Amino acid sequence: MEMDVEAYLRRRYESQIVDIETVEKEDLDLKNHLSGLRKSYLKLSFDTVQQLMSVKSDLLHVVERNKSKSDATEAYELILSGKREQRPQDFLDCIVDLREYDVPYHVRFAIDNGKFYLLLISSNDVMLERRTDLLQRAEVHVCAFDIETTKLPLKFPDPEYDLIMMISYMVDGQGYLIINRECVGDDIEDLEYTPKPEFEGFFKVTNVKNEVELLKKWFAHMQEVKPGIYVTYNGDYFDWPFLERRAAHHGYKLSDEVGFQCDKNQGECRAKFACHLDCFAWVKRDSYLPQGSQGLKAVTKAKLGYDPLEVNPEDMVRFAMEKPQMMASYSVSDAVATYFLYMTYVHPFIFSLATIIPMPPDEVLRKGSGTLCEMLLMVQAYKANVICPNKHQSDPEKFYNNRLLESETYIGGHVECLESGVFRSDLPTSFKLDPSAYEQLINNLDRDLQYAIRVEGKMDLDTVSNYDEVKNAIFEKAKLLQQHF
Repeated sequence: MEMDVEAYLRRRYESQIVDIETVEKEDLDLKNHLSGLRKSYLKLSFDTVQQLMSVKSDLLHVVERNKSKSDATEAYELILSGKREQRPQDFLDCIVDLREYDVPYHVRFAIDNGKFYLLLISSNDVMLERRTDLLQRAEVHVCAFDIETTKLPLKFPDPEYDLIMMISYMVDGQGYLIINRECVGDDIEDLEYTPKPEFEGFFKVTNVKNEVELLKKWFAHMQEVKPGIYVTYNGDYFDWPFLERRAAHHGYKLSDEVGFQCDKNQGECRAKFACHLDCFAWVKRDSYLPQGSQGLKAVTKAKLGYDPLEVNPEDMVRFAMEKPQMMASYSVSDAVATYFLYMTYVHPFIFSLATIIPMPPDEVLRKGSGTLCEMLLMVQAYKANVICPNKHQSDPEKFYNNRLLESETYIGGHVECLESGVFRSDLPTSFKLDPSAYEQLINNLDRDLQYAIRVEGKMDLDTVSNYDEVKNAIFEKAKLLQQHF
């Protein structure tokens, strides 16, 4: 029926489907798929994601209806097996499954065309030219930055009224520090912070009169340098949202100045043309450091092997006025730690993964390891001409008398814990027992023993030689307990 269904789909979705082709794929759901048996699939191509979503939502209902029909007819298969199978009246009845409809567009493109491309931009067009000769990624400008802000005593910094005191950042190993003289007591000279010979930090310092000038200076420098990768430590939750709010307070839009926009629902800050790699995401997923050792200071000690400068958060605002040089050194120490943590661990790891996983670096960094494995399997399945199975969906929750059912089977026996603990014969324990229960045990002693011998032991009662002896021993113990309580 492939040809008929294809013709029907072309007619029904004429304005949405660009092309349909029949492809032979290995299907792991087939019972004998290892024998090389293949299954025919209709591959639908679209111009836009919206067209795909529209057709998919239509056909998903069709597939659900057809599956429920097939489940209902399975009960009659034995009766109808002798009859000749009738051709379906409706071509939609032939569509029994949809596959690979939930693969994101950028992932689909990367799997199908996973090569390096040269981007050619003219005044009115953008061209992608495939370069099969390129085997290694291009290195881009990396900017690692950190902000220091004012705060009220015992409060977390609030972008509604707190100010940015300093922005320290490193671009390709060269350090920069912008000082807001509203909050800092003295002009700062150029400084050096080199905790280890391999981690050099030479910082050019710019002193500006207020927060607006600080933001303008940083935005202008970013527009000039054009970093391809912005690096922070917990920037998704603090640095970027704080910058965005303070910029808005002064009439600037972060997305217009540097292209970044914070997504509060996802808890991410992303741009279309540059990556934002938050080292904290790498620490949480890949560093194997314990929960309490995931702050920048602890990670620096563990991974970079030196003790960074530390300042009590409650003293920062006071030190900015009284000890500005110390606070400047502290600020640049965070930028140095973030930059070299990224270049030493995160950069090679994430971009190596991104060469085999069909996702941009932002997603490789933030997605769970299960998702990354799934994407890698999809790439290998495409190469091996295997159709990907759909994601497993658990059965919907079911209720009985407005109560959630854990399972729809019968209710079995359950264990009731009357008293928990370890009971030992050499420790006196006070038990509260009912004497009438012992009387019931004594009365049913013959019945219980004979059940144990005949049903559970599968023996004849005549073959048991010490029946009376065992019965009397149990009887005496039960009688003793009954009298005691």
